[in-house]
Amino acid sequence: MPCAVRGGGSVPAEPAARVQHLYPVHGIKGSPETAGFCGTSKAHCRSPDCMIDYGHCDAHQKPKGPPTKDIPRPHLGLVPYGPTEIRSCTVPGTVALTFDDGPTQYTGDLLDLLDKYEAPATFFVTGINNGKGPIDDESLPWASLIDRMISSGHQIASHTWSHQDLSKVTPEQRTEQLEKNEAALRNIMGSFPTYMRPPYSSCLPRSGCREDLGKMGYHIVLYDIDTEDYKNDDPNSIKRSKDLFDGVISTGSPHTKSWLVIGHDSHEQTVYNLTEHMLQTITRLGYRPVTLGDCLSDPRNNWYRQDFSWSGRTFL
Repeated sequence: MPCAVRGGGSVPAEPAARVQHLYPVHGIKGSPETAGFCGTSKAHCRSPDCMIDYGHCDAHQKPKGPPTKDIPRPHLGLVPYGPTEIRSCTVPGTVALTFDDGPTQYTGDLLDLLDKYEAPATFFVTGINNGKGPIDDESLPWASLIDRMISSGHQIASHTWSHQDLSKVTPEQRTEQLEKNEAALRNIMGSFPTYMRPPYSSCLPRSGCREDLGKMGYHIVLYDIDTEDYKNDDPNSIKRSKDLFDGVISTGSPHTKSWLVIGHDSHEQTVYNLTEHMLQTITRLGYRPVTLGDCLSDPRNNWYRQDFSWSGRTFL
C-alpha cells in the first residue's frame, strides 16, 4: 500500500496510521523527532508508536460508559497535587516498588511473586499501549489482573490511556489521555486513581502539563531509584539493574530513609529476575515494601475517586 513519509512520498489511498521510528525511554519507545511511515497493520496502529495526529490509532478508541469529566476532584489530604512532583517517599523504613506500562503477559507471574513475599506494590496502569487492547475489554485478561491487584492489597495508579508524551501533546489531548484511562479503570473498579506517573516521566513546566494534572486532581509521581530495567531486559545485562538498585538503596538507613523505585512489568527480566532480588535486598537491609500511598502516609480513601453515577461493576 502507498504510504506518506515525512518530508515527501506518496499519499495513502485510504486512511492509515503513521508510525514513528522511536528511541527507547523507560521501556517503551519514545522520541517523535524522526520520520514516519504509513500502514494499516496492528504494528502500525498500536500506541504509543502510532502517531495520534495521523490516521487511526488504537489510542482513538474510547472506553464504554459515561465520561468522567464532571466528577468532582477535590484535593484531599496532605500529599501535594500537581503542579508539585513527588520524587520520594516520606515514611522512614519503607520502599515503594512501582511498575509501569502493564498489565502485560508477565503481570500475573509478578503478582504471584509479590504474594510469595507478602509485598504490596503499586501499578501504574496504561489503558491500551503496545497493542494489548483496552484494559476494560472483558474478553482480554487485563481486567481480571487489575481486580487481582486490588484484592491482593496493591495500589492502582494511572499511566495514561496510550502512553503519549504529555509534554508534547495539546492540552485537549492531555486531558483525553487521563479521562479515557479513568473511564476504563472505572469500568473495572467503579473508581479511578488520584495518583499518576507521566509516560517517559515527561511533564515539562513550559508545556503546562503539571498545572493541568493538578487541576484534574492528580498527584504527579516520579521516583528516586530508577532501575533502568528498560535498558537491561536480557539475562546477561539485568545484573546492571540489580547493581544500580543495590548501590542506591545501600546509601541510606531504614531508620531515616525511604525509597520510591520505578520498574516495568512489561519487561521479562524485571518480573523473573530483578524484582525478587529487590525484595530480598529490601528485607536484608531492614526496610519493608509498601504501596506508594502508604509510603507517603496517605489514607487509602484518598487514593481513588468514586464515580457515583456508575451503575456497572464496582470492585472497591
